[in-house]
Amino acid sequence: MKPLFKNPLHMVADSFREMVSGSPDGKPAWVKYIEEGEDEGLFGPGSAVWQVHGSVATLIGGIRALLVQAAHPAALAGVATHSRYQTDLLGRLEGTSRWLTITTFGSTTAIAREAARVNEMHKRVSGDYEKKDGSVEPYGARDPRFLLWVHCAFTESFLFAHEACGYPIDQGADEYVRQWKLSAEPLGLTDAPASVAELKSTVDQFMRDELSYTPTTKMVVDFIAKPPFGKIALFFYRILLKAAIITLTDSERELLHLKQPAKIWLSIAKFNLSLLKKALGDKPPSQDAALTRIARLREAK
Repeated sequence: MKPLFKNPLHMVADSFREMVSGSPDGKPAWVKYIEEGEDEGLFGPGSAVWQVHGSVATLIGGIRALLVQAAHPAALAGVATHSRYQTDLLGRLEGTSRWLTITTFGSTTAIAREAARVNEMHKRVSGDYEKKDGSVEPYGARDPRFLLWVHCAFTESFLFAHEACGYPIDQGADEYVRQWKLSAEPLGLTDAPASVAELKSTVDQFMRDELSYTPTTKMVVDFIAKPPFGKIALFFYRILLKAAIITLTDSERELLHLKQPAKIWLSIAKFNLSLLKKALGDKPPSQDAALTRIARLREAK
């Protein structure tokens, strides 16, 4: 018999499972691809990528990445023109989460299939954008420079969020950046940063030469700040948003016209994430699916 009243924490957990996976139980249909395959994938248990992407800090990192990506005119043009973010925010997040999750935990066969899906979608994302200097140039989602920025925004955001929450990376931050570099290769990016120093240098170059704040940037940032969630999920989300803004660099916050929240909000977010982790379980369903695949392979040897 189902309880008459659902625990509010479980309601939040279901909302966030649906936000990042498209399914309230965190097991969308595509999770089955992670159980399939004949190898451990690009990373595997014990890797820095599994440690970072398997933590609940990715909820903060994902919000941070969306904010930072809004500062690049080409990425912004792609989002504003081709994305469903205003009419189907959950659908857009689910699509991004699907690629990230399969690439993290899937076999090389599953990763290749998912990369082909993303590359096919990217073929349709093109147009013109206004550069920082006011000139207009064409862009395409498969352009190496575009891919490099999106990759750096994700890498920096997940790394900074994980570290800000005080979660460990046993192999070190440099190893996480080096490993996650491999994720970009199936999408056509072969020169992604391979260390924290290279990542910082690349992001600094983007900040100096390409990033800007426009009326569209403001529109997207405002939407990220208050998406169309239910009251309970939105309350929890706003705490994570404050934590995400805290993890931005001073230059990024200044560029995005965001005020730095009080540091206490990061502690509040970490406490809420610890509660959410209890509701969600120690490992995400995608990681359990990967472990099932790997156990099958090891038993067969």
